[in-house]
Order: sequence, then C-alpha cells, then structure tokens
Amino acid sequence: MLTLLLGFALIALGLAAMTGRLLLKSRRLPSVATPVFGSLSIAFGVLSLASVSFVWIGAAEVGHLKRIYMADDLPAGRILALPGQKGPQTDILGPGFHFIPLVDVLYDVETFPVIEVAVGQYGLLTAKDGHPLRDGQFIADEWLETDFENMLDAGHFLTAGNGQKGPQMTVLRPGQYRLNQYLFEVQLRNATDVDTGHVAVVRSNVSRLDADCPNVIKTAVSTANSQVAAPIVPRGCMGVWNEPLPPGRYYLNELAYVVTVIPTRIQTWKYQGGYLQRNVKLVIGDDGSITQDFSEVERPIPDEAADGAITVRVEGWTVPVELRVLVTVQPNLAPTVVATVGDLTEVENKIITPAIRDVLRTIGGAADRQVMDFIESRDALSDLVEAVIVPEGLKAGVTIQEVRIGEPAIPPELMVARLREQLAGQLRETYLEEQKTQRERIAVERERATANQQASLVEAEIAKQAAGHRREQLRLEGEGEKLKLIEIAQGQKAQAGVLGEDKVLQLQLLKEILAVAAANPDIIKVPMVHVAGDGSLEGAAAVLGASSNLSALVQGGQKPPAE
Repeated sequence: MLTLLLGFALIALGLAAMTGRLLLKSRRLPSVATPVFGSLSIAFGVLSLASVSFVWIGAAEVGHLKRIYMADDLPAGRILALPGQKGPQTDILGPGFHFIPLVDVLYDVETFPVIEVAVGQYGLLTAKDGHPLRDGQFIADEWLETDFENMLDAGHFLTAGNGQKGPQMTVLRPGQYRLNQYLFEVQLRNATDVDTGHVAVVRSNVSRLDADCPNVIKTAVSTANSQVAAPIVPRGCMGVWNEPLPPGRYYLNELAYVVTVIPTRIQTWKYQGGYLQRNVKLVIGDDGSITQDFSEVERPIPDEAADGAITVRVEGWTVPVELRVLVTVQPNLAPTVVATVGDLTEVENKIITPAIRDVLRTIGGAADRQVMDFIESRDALSDLVEAVIVPEGLKAGVTIQEVRIGEPAIPPELMVARLREQLAGQLRETYLEEQKTQRERIAVERERATANQQASLVEAEIAKQAAGHRREQLRLEGEGEKLKLIEIAQGQKAQAGVLGEDKVLQLQLLKEILAVAAANPDIIKVPMVHVAGDGSLEGAAAVLGASSNLSALVQGGQKPPAE
C-alpha cells in the first residue's frame, strides 16, 4: 500500500512540476530544472506502480488470486468470487510472467504445486463451491468426457457448467493437473486392479443419468431343488451390475462404487486339523512277540485351511474326518455370488461349510454305517456328499467341482487287530523273501566259486579230453597187438607143423631169453666154450650150463635139480 501511495504521489508531483504549478523558492535552480524534475518524478512513480503490477509463477506451480480491495463483497454461502467480487478468484495463473495492474495491492497472490496423479492411482475430487446436491443425492453428477476440461475451469464450473458442490463423481486419472485449489480438494486413491483369473463385481450406489434403469431386475439361478432370486441391475444403474469387469485396471470412484473381486480359478477349501490324533505303534521283540504302544499328537488347524476337520459319530466312536473341496465361480455367476452372499469367504462360511458338516454327519450317522467305511468306501462317501452339496453351492452361484474325503483319524483301538494281522503277514512275506534271498546268495556263491576254479576246470577238461584220446590210442594199439598175435599164432602153428610143438616152444623161449639178455647183459654170463651138436637145441643148453634154469627149460621144461 505504501508503494502504491508513493507511486501516485511521485506521479502527481511530476505532473505539477511539468505544468508549472509547483513553485520552487530556491533561486539557485535554473529554469530548465523544473521539467527535468517533473519527468523524473513521474518515471519513479510509474516504476513504483509497475513494481506491484506483475507476478512470476514457477513451472511446477499454479498461481491463485484472492481479491482484497476495490470490489464487491462475496455473497453469503459462496466460497469463490466471480469477477468484480472480493475473495478467492476463479481464475488461476500458469507458469511465467503475468502483468496485472496493481496485483500486489489489490490481490493476495498464493502459489500451490501442480496436482500430480501417479500411475495406478486416481484423484478423488471434492468441490467447495457450486450448486447444492439434490435431495437424496450424496455425490455430484458425473461430467461427460467431452466436458472434462470445462469441469476443471472454476469459472465454467460455477456458471455455465452448473457444477455441484461436494464429492464429485468424475475422478482425475494419472497425469498432472493445474486446478483451482480454492475450489477443488484432491485426495489420491489407488486404482482397482483385477488380476488374471479374477473378475470384479461392481455394486453401484448411483445411477448414471443416461442409463436406462428399471426399478429391479430379478435374475434367477435355477437348481434341481430350488430357485434363488438375486436383484441384479444393468451396468450404470444403482445396484449390483449384471456384467462383471474382466481383468484390467479401472479408475472407479470408491464413493460411488463398491468393487468385489471374485476369483474364477479353482479354489481349494481344506478342512483339516483341530483335533487330538491318537496313534498305536506295534513293536516286534527279539523273540518275535508284538507289543502295542499308544501315543497322542495335537493337530492344529493350518492357516490356509478353511476350517477344522469335521467330527462324525459312527458306531459310537468319534472320528475326525478331513475333506478337500474344489470350488470355482463362473464369471457370469459372479454377480449372483455378490448379490446373494457377498464374496467367496461368505459363501464358504455361511453356506458350504455348514452344509458339508451337516451332510457328512448325516451320512456317518446312518444305521448301517461302519467306521472302516471311511477308509474302505471313501470314494462312495465322497460321491454321497457331492450329490447333496453341489446344489447348495449353485444356489449361491458357486460350482463345486469335487469333494474328496481325506485320511480319517480312526480310533487306534479299532486298528490294533488289523495292524497285527498286517504285521504278521508282512513278517511271513519277509521270511519268504529272506529264504529266497539266501537261495539266490548260495547260487551266486556257487557261480563265484566256479569262476574262481575256472583254470582247474579247464585243466580237468583238457585232461578228460586227453584221456579219451589215450583210451582210443590204447584201443587201437590193442587191436594191432591182437592182429599181431593172431599172425604170430598162425605162424607158430605153421612152424609147429614142420618142427613139432615142443621144438617150437623151445625156440620161442629162447627168443624171449635172448631178448632179456639183450636188455640186461649182466644177467647171463656165457663162457667161451665151443659146443657142437646135431642141430638141435642141446648146444644152446650146453652153453648155458646143465644146471641153468634156462637149460632146463630148453631141454624140456624140467626144473634143475636141487643142490
């Protein structure tokens, strides 16, 4: 304000000097000094006014003006001022230099950072001024995409656009925005991401003005046993939309829409734990006796389990039974799930789990049911549970693919006899296997010993073959000797016919004696005696001596006389 007054004063002083109305009492100043003084005074006055008539806005800022002086008062109930009114102005200043006469005097200038909406977020807008909401309306009407830029113009919003104060249906998508922050308040919210294998069911709290929305549409889900109707509405109407949103990213106003993400992949609900498991262990002693050892183990409910195991009373025994249920939701039935129950967790807790417990306990409590059926007829019991529980799931829009009964916790007292029988059978099989193993081991050892004696076996085989050849050789030699003796006998027979048998015998003996004497010269000592005879064998006997054994044999085979 002082700058403004000083500027106007200097300009007035300069004008007075220029027009000669200012009288200078000093005689020392020349006449030319008066115009010069006036010009300088005006120049300094203009500079003083110019110094309060511009504003500089940074590149990442938005300039806001608040009128203070020389304007009409703001009407009651209004937050933003229209042109010519005091208070926050609808116009904003962009980056750079702006010349506005006396801006620093008439206005209070504020700068705010540019609104930035990051990727994966949206901006929730709340208007501080505008037309009031209609009766029953909790959020302002949505602006069309073609009018989005006009909505962000505060002047258009308050005048031609008929903007409403309060929460806005239209949101800011990712990007940077220069907004009049006297009018709009921005809150950042996360976008709705629908992953693969999921759909998003939308429950709308508003109806779009351009949507054709009847009062209520009943979409029935028919089953074999009953029919459940759920209020489903077309997209854009108030209620649960009949078309779920496929996987993707959506910038849905959380004040207007409630989104429930439903998985369409197969879900596995397990009923496990939550009971005390009793076990029996059979121990075999060194003498072959079997003893029983009972133990207890606490089975807690796993974190990923839907609920604990289902306890069933069968034949007076309490049997905890574990189950596995495979569940899926068809995309077109996802709105029914949300409209009738809420989500899969509610379906599990309020429909499927109670129904499965009731069905399994009813089946287990049948008059002809036995405890061992949960082991021996498990598939049949699973089929019985499926036949009842599948229609119950369809009532809520859930498709039950499969129900499978797990390993039941049979009381160990019922298992002792069977376990002892199995153990005895296994021991018998083990004994037979051991015998078989011993026989195989003996055969292996025999083969190994045979392999170790292979050299001896080969030598024996060669000897055997050599003996066979020798035997054949002897046989052939015998045959030859036989033929030789036959020939000799025939010759001796012919010789005996000429010389007589006695002479032939003596001659043969002599040949033998000569053969022996030839082999052993020291046996017979023959003296140098000349003996003459008549051609018979007496000469040879004389040579040997009368007392010789050979002489006796030659002479007729008589033994020599004893000395």
